[in-house]
Amino acid sequence: MTSEMKQQFTLRISQANATELVVILYEMLLQNVEEAGEAIRQQDKQTFTESINRARGCLSELLQSVNPQYEIGRNLNQLYFFCIRRLANSRYHMEEKPLAEIEKVIRPLLGAYREVSARNPAGPVMENSQSVYVGLTYGRHTLTENMADQSPNRGMFA
Repeated sequence: MTSEMKQQFTLRISQANATELVVILYEMLLQNVEEAGEAIRQQDKQTFTESINRARGCLSELLQSVNPQYEIGRNLNQLYFFCIRRLANSRYHMEEKPLAEIEKVIRPLLGAYREVSARNPAGPVMENSQSVYVGLTYGRHTLTENMADQSPNRGMFA
């Protein structure tokens, strides 16, 4: 994952509500799965291992967000555990097929959570984070983000 992509994900996370955080986790998971597949094709074992580990981290976060008291939560747990097993299989055999199976499971969930997050009026989960205004400054071919509210207690409760 490029540093630019990491910055974009970080920015989105700081401004996201709970449902949008799940969408971001799915997107990060799929990005890491795609990178792992590309690393297999290029025989880059180090990048492959790093991508698999990051994908596993995303799945761990998704598992933590599930409420198993509800049937849908138990179903999501089963899907996430399936994906974890497929990641382990891909890592052990360095194969792409298990990664494709993960993508088949996660893409529909991503679409469903995108629809739900569009209807969720809740504010950002992170309080006291930087406000970001896009489009205040721009060049002919670039768009610069301006971060306002750079208070000294940013991220801390006063």
